[in-house]
Amino acid sequence: MSEYNAEDVRNIALVGHAGSGKTSLVEALLASTQAIPAPGSVAKGTTVCDYDAMERELQHSLDVAITAFNANGKHVNLIDTPGFPDFLGRSLSVLSAVETAAIVINADSGIEPVTQRLWKACDRRNLCRMIIINKIDSADCDLAAITEQVRETFGTECLPINLPADNGQRVMDCFFQPSGGSTDFSSVDEAHNHIIDQVVEVDENLMELYLEQGQELKPEQLHDPFEEALRESHLVPICYCSSDTGAGIPELITILERLMPNPAEGNPPAFMKGEGADRKPVQITPDPGQHAIAHVFKIINDPFRGKLGIFRIHQGRIAPNSQLFIGDARKPFKVNHLYRLHGHDMLEVDEGVPGDILAVARVDDIHFDAVLHDSHDEDHFHLESIECPVPLFGLAISPTKRGDEQKLTDALHKLEAEDPCFHVEHNAAANETVMRGLGELHLKVLMRRLAEQFHVEVETRPPKIPYRETISAKAEGHHRHKKQTGGAGQFGEVYLRVEPLDQGEGFDFIDATVGGSIPGQFIPSIEKGIRQVMEEGAVAGYPMQDIRVTVYDGKFHPVDSKDIAFVTAGRKAFIEAVEQAKPVVLEPVVKIRIVAQDSAMGDLAGDLSSRRGRINGSETKTLGRVLIDGEVPLAELEGYESRLKSLTGGEGTYGIELSHYASVPASVQKQLSDAFQRTED
Repeated sequence: MSEYNAEDVRNIALVGHAGSGKTSLVEALLASTQAIPAPGSVAKGTTVCDYDAMERELQHSLDVAITAFNANGKHVNLIDTPGFPDFLGRSLSVLSAVETAAIVINADSGIEPVTQRLWKACDRRNLCRMIIINKIDSADCDLAAITEQVRETFGTECLPINLPADNGQRVMDCFFQPSGGSTDFSSVDEAHNHIIDQVVEVDENLMELYLEQGQELKPEQLHDPFEEALRESHLVPICYCSSDTGAGIPELITILERLMPNPAEGNPPAFMKGEGADRKPVQITPDPGQHAIAHVFKIINDPFRGKLGIFRIHQGRIAPNSQLFIGDARKPFKVNHLYRLHGHDMLEVDEGVPGDILAVARVDDIHFDAVLHDSHDEDHFHLESIECPVPLFGLAISPTKRGDEQKLTDALHKLEAEDPCFHVEHNAAANETVMRGLGELHLKVLMRRLAEQFHVEVETRPPKIPYRETISAKAEGHHRHKKQTGGAGQFGEVYLRVEPLDQGEGFDFIDATVGGSIPGQFIPSIEKGIRQVMEEGAVAGYPMQDIRVTVYDGKFHPVDSKDIAFVTAGRKAFIEAVEQAKPVVLEPVVKIRIVAQDSAMGDLAGDLSSRRGRINGSETKTLGRVLIDGEVPLAELEGYESRLKSLTGGEGTYGIELSHYASVPASVQKQLSDAFQRTED
């Protein structure tokens, strides 16, 4: 039996920009609750969560790590997440596993780009949130200014639940047992009144007791409305601490175990049942007596422990020897061992209850985003997919050693299974394998894993830009395919029209033939020929998109008509129509966000302009930093990492995400088209 119930579980994801001190904060929490004998050091590579060799070398988290501590009968699961924009997908993937996201902010730096993106993701997920302002003992920080920045950026529902005092050397409680005394800013009484005012707004009875009758409310009376305020995003508590000195850590532990929601009190992720138009929401309850339902949010391919599937139990119990199904699989697998993770260490457990975060090893079919269950009734349950950034940064790769092609393919598939923002694609036209991630660091880390874990050395080169083709006008096409070589011949004739669709609508095929001009069995062959061109391109050799094709007439021969004839006729009729439909080549345009010292603003703006980019806005941050938002064609960003470092003396950072596709300049389209024609010839 588990030593605790679902009501005793707290699941907290620590998210925020790199350098905010999340990993050190985990160490302070673990040490303060005797989960470890003493806090480790990021600089010395002795922390629980940064156990990978690359993490120790870079002194930054590169992947998700999980640990836990017990406090006052509560079991608190902590998920430490990376803060570099290159690993944003890994951070986003854990949000479905927790009730609370703790947004960690460096008191020196204030709110940074990744922090804002994570806040928006938590908002979309309707996740309960708290804010932890870390490193409050720093001599250069302005805690009043940081607090004001938080409230301006994230909303006035963000309120201090405690306050720093003595230049960040200690923290004063403003909720449980508020007492007098001076703080670094504001006052305990004022903060206490603000947070109580916010909480009672969700409970009319308490509001009457507090406002009309002037009754002093105890923390026990406020617990349920506090939880409701968290669920409704009506309240986001702000906590202050220093992971280095331990200031505020005991107060933070009290807040986590007494005020943060348990699995029954948070906003559960959206489980769905069925497919397509039959999809409908399903109510999942943290009832240990119901069928077991769990969600896999992390996959790790470990060279010694095999494939690990890390999952969150949302309903029911799971124990060793349980039989679990993966999604709609007909055959279950047996849970031989059940593990709790403590960084790199795996601790075997006898049972998991709702809210638990556990792992199984050596289950080959388990995969990211899988739903595990013990009943066929749940075989079509799934979670709404997370919204991950599109991986745009690419490298074409090939093995250095001849004969390692299959080895490389297998390794890439394992890496792709672990990371929702790492994709591998094969460009048949260019005969190149391209791996795509969220940035240069992302792919550097993965290439190092290829070499060290999978023993595959690779050569890299810039890949082809993922251009697309479309049309901008309506047009018609016709082709008669007739081939006679003795005996049965080939015959098929197709008339069709094309028209552009709005961006993102994809491909629409309509059969508008009447009177049996083309027998129904040949219509799929026509569509097949058209889809071949859609995949290969008609103008410059890139996939086509956002086109509607309507086949409205044609002819057939009762003897000579065959599938291959209509594939060819459909293909060539479509090419003819595209050539008349004002075809255009589209290029990916990305949103770019640059953070650098404000003195480099002019140079950065000029460089972005020279790359056909534009600045949409800028914002001055703390400590002389500037945040620049802009747009630029992806094709113009080759070598930008080194250029940015040159312009900013190594201090600048940037992140990109797909914005939209736009027509390339006429000169670029001609260049791409000419190159394609030479290849075709």
